Amino acid sequence: MRFLRVVLFLMLVPLLAFTGVHKYYISVTQINYIESKQSVQITSRIFIDDFEKLLRERYDETIVLAGKDEPKTADLYIERYLKEKLRIKINNEVARPVYIGKEFDADIVKCYLEIENIKHIKTFEISNKVLFDVFEDQQNIVKTKINAKQNSFILFPQKDIEVLKFD
Repeated sequence: MRFLRVVLFLMLVPLLAFTGVHKYYISVTQINYIESKQSVQITSRIFIDDFEKLLRERYDETIVLAGKDEPKTADLYIERYLKEKLRIKINNEVARPVYIGKEFDADIVKCYLEIENIKHIKTFEISNKVLFDVFEDQQNIVKTKINAKQNSFILFPQKDIEVLKFD
């Protein structure tokens, strides 16, 4: 029954969350392990206005994302913040994602990160605290495709970590 609720929730979120003005604080992070490239590829989708609010509070009161006035420091702030709030351990060892860049899609910023030289994954631990320091009701949906197995789960301030095991 819980699985059915999670699946239903995950199906409804894209329809409700990423259109127009939103009252829910949600991000979606997709994590794919590409075995042939020995690479973990991460895409985080975050509402631009939410991320802008965070960056203004934390780094620069005047920052504007997705516009002609976006400062060159925006990428530095985004990288610094994501590296702090997105923590990953692979096979019980800390993995450090490399920030690749970002792009904008309507009211969403897509942030791209990668972890290279991953030969195999037996355990995968993720802590995603993105925007928890700004919105107390923030939820971060994480979808993974690792070793041909798909998983989805929701992280929130009271439960911000998930461990996946692969045999």
